[in-house]
Amino acid sequence: MSAESGLRMLVVDDEPQIRKALGINLRARGYEVELAATGEEGLRLAAEQPVDLALVDLGLPGIDGIEVVRGLRGWSEMPIIVLSVRESERDKVEALDAGADDYVTKPFGMGELLARIRAVTRRAAGRDEALPVVMAGELVIDLADRTVTAAARPVSLTPIEWRLLEVLARHPGKLVTQRQLLQQVWGPAYERESNYLRVHFANIRRKLEPVPAQPRHVITEPGIGYRFQL
Repeated sequence: MSAESGLRMLVVDDEPQIRKALGINLRARGYEVELAATGEEGLRLAAEQPVDLALVDLGLPGIDGIEVVRGLRGWSEMPIIVLSVRESERDKVEALDAGADDYVTKPFGMGELLARIRAVTRRAAGRDEALPVVMAGELVIDLADRTVTAAARPVSLTPIEWRLLEVLARHPGKLVTQRQLLQQVWGPAYERESNYLRVHFANIRRKLEPVPAQPRHVITEPGIGYRFQL
């Protein structure tokens, strides 16, 4: 077992042989692995349960790898490694600018890939130590530990509820539009599904706010978006 044993990894690649090979090799080294053949499926899996690291192919059917990277990076600081047959500097720069941490050209050896995974995981551990604790009245949101307490009591949030709260808490006082939230949490294909937000934010307020009908912290800007008020 590797030192990273237990980390949950997402692999997004439309080539069945590569998905299978990565799944076998990574699981053999103690990683939990989710496999996705499309960008849409990858974003859905990441939204349903926290992911510690993502491997994303650029040439995907539907939304491409760059959009997947942007979607993941919108709400998460997880390490993202792009896998691609494209070797041009332009493609590498675009992927890194979108939020990828590293770029591996296909074909690659598992030894090299595992070394790069270890490197970005170490860097991510250093980033997590610096993540802030957001305090608002009796609410305490620990962005590194992904925990929330209200009046000193732990609050249980679903993965989706945590993603939504995390996006707002990272930008306290700032308006985050409905479209931004939908893209960052569910992906570009869901940017018109504002009803998703109403349902989940109602649940978040029920769990966090002393009087959910008169929220102090999770504020709705009708027809526009949401903000987290300290």
